[in-house]
Amino acid sequence: MLKLLGNRPGATSNGTPLPGAASGQTACAAACPTLHQFAEALGNAVDAKDPQLYHHSRDVAEVGRILAAGMGLSPGLVEVIHIAGHLHDIGKIGIPDAVLNKQGALDEEEWSWMRRHPEMGAEIVRPVPAFNRPGDVADIILSHHERYDGRGYPSGMGGKAIPLGARIVAVADTLSALLRDRPYRPGCSFEEAVAEIGRCSGTQFDPAVARALARMRDEVRTVLLVVPEAPLAPEVPASSIRPLRRKERGACETGP
Repeated sequence: MLKLLGNRPGATSNGTPLPGAASGQTACAAACPTLHQFAEALGNAVDAKDPQLYHHSRDVAEVGRILAAGMGLSPGLVEVIHIAGHLHDIGKIGIPDAVLNKQGALDEEEWSWMRRHPEMGAEIVRPVPAFNRPGDVADIILSHHERYDGRGYPSGMGGKAIPLGARIVAVADTLSALLRDRPYRPGCSFEEAVAEIGRCSGTQFDPAVARALARMRDEVRTVLLVVPEAPLAPEVPASSIRPLRRKERGACETGP
């Protein structure tokens, strides 16, 4: 199985094919269904630690896939982003439940724990050869909390130095999180969440990805609405959308 995964076609962080990608097409066709099922199962296991985020990883994977395809990326990179979406929070299995499920604000020590999950997640998946190519699943997991303005973590990289897959997963991750109630804020409507991501375009998020979300909002909304276990907040008319107050924001504030 690892031999098959090792031959899976990949792409660099800017979407160009990696050496040997074409020769791996047949192996990928055999391996990908099982690989996706495995990634989804692991993502579900992580989400189960926090009932309020049930199916979060699945939503991130599906939204990431739609955005990547809509941006015209290669099928290989779309596949990588889909898998990385399922696994983006895998590092949280190493975070104490008391930190993950705390109802109040995290203290500095708890934040230091939370900010370790991208590095922990990348290390968990790096032994799989198919996940450890430049710009591939491990790098996306590592970088999905970097910010376009360079103020994210763990490395503080910015702009196009962040792998493209990570820039896409960051938008998908935030969209899914904003829609769900959290102990520190109520969930947003879909239109409020899209507007908030647009407001943070160029600071937290890659403007090209934020524009793709706005352009593909109808398709994205349909994917999210098929999750009955995590009902979305009621819709509000677009004319009544307001910017989120500072205490409500889940996008432009650096968070878990």
